[in-house]
Amino acid sequence: MKFFRLDSSLRTEGSVSRRLADAVEEQWRQHHPHATVIRRDLGLQPLPALWPAAVSVMMSGPDAARTPEQTAAVRLAKELVDELLAADAYLFAVPIYNWGIPQHLKHWFDMVFTDSRTRVPDGELLAGRPAVVVEARGGGYAPGAPREGWDHVTPYLTRVLGDLWGLDLSFARAELTLADVTPAMESLRDLAAQQLDEAHLTATAHGAQVARRLLASA
Repeated sequence: MKFFRLDSSLRTEGSVSRRLADAVEEQWRQHHPHATVIRRDLGLQPLPALWPAAVSVMMSGPDAARTPEQTAAVRLAKELVDELLAADAYLFAVPIYNWGIPQHLKHWFDMVFTDSRTRVPDGELLAGRPAVVVEARGGGYAPGAPREGWDHVTPYLTRVLGDLWGLDLSFARAELTLADVTPAMESLRDLAAQQLDEAHLTATAHGAQVARRLLASA
């Protein structure tokens, strides 16, 4: 059994997305103590800036000579896709940065897309495999909030991970995570704490559900 975990928070101490992801992984380890966890921590180890080189390979002919940078780009893209294809279940920990996914996560997606194995019909790449997405949002984007509709993380991840790659997605989200350190959000701190507790429970439940599902199919 193999699990894939991707973290993208720049923070280690106090990271809400990492904390929620830990809750999911704990369930996986309880149910599958001998499983392998494939880790890709983009927050601590961003990918080298090889996407332009990878794209240039896509645009050149198969027999074209490659520069050392192009060769490294192709090798990296292959490694990333190998990690995805090897896993039975997935965990993506994603904070919202400036209303979108972190730049280093977008770069990861862009590198993955350069590998020819990803160019398959929509929904086929990882069809039906379970995935948990945990999101941390510094502000509030729920219906009725002043910035309702400003969240561009969930729609993007749903389209790529779900519609394009075919993963069976479950989400756990914590909002208002900056309330404790933002004086203007002081009145929201109790609500933020409540939402964090609920997100932790949801992440734990999703982790257990995925783990039991894999046990049943083993």
